[in-house]
Amino acid sequence: MSFILGITGSIATGKSTVVNIFKQYGFPVVDADIIAREVVEPNTAGLKKVVETFGSSVLCSDGSLNRKQLGQIIFSDTKKRQALNALLAPFLQEAIIEQIKRASAAASLVIADIPLLYEAGYDKYMDQVAVVYIPEDLQVQRLMKRDRITKKEAQKKVASQLSIEEKKKRADIIFDNQESLSSIRQQIFSWLKERQFL
Repeated sequence: MSFILGITGSIATGKSTVVNIFKQYGFPVVDADIIAREVVEPNTAGLKKVVETFGSSVLCSDGSLNRKQLGQIIFSDTKKRQALNALLAPFLQEAIIEQIKRASAAASLVIADIPLLYEAGYDKYMDQVAVVYIPEDLQVQRLMKRDRITKKEAQKKVASQLSIEEKKKRADIIFDNQESLSSIRQQIFSWLKERQFL
């Protein structure tokens, strides 16, 4: 049986860095962000549902999703954003679980990279969940630097997600990303050794 490790974090905590380290070891990664794009590609049932709900103005002339247009519709309207998430959730879930199954057939460890893992209830499909952790004040600092935004804008983005402290409480494993890249590499290496994946 393959071991399914869900990895999540919050904005600017360094989840991508952690996932890339697992990739460098050769473990397969199921990436929810990539799947989210795939479920609304032209001629998919997901895209059809989006058009039924939000109208054909969300389509480009080539039949692909006009992300910018859809983004403008949902960005300022929480209800519409929730409606879109609810609409795509079943397509996303089916595709994520399918890809985990496929990857499990060939690997002892499968990484499921899911930003909204707890929010969308994916923790029940995981053997364990690792949270990439940094304290909120550091999160705000890194986000300001990364996106070149004000402290207020960064705090608003951070506040729009389930708090990192809450995720830390629920985590089976915590990868603490406050220090250097070599420190996070060492934590991952130790976990892999301990679980005998290396």
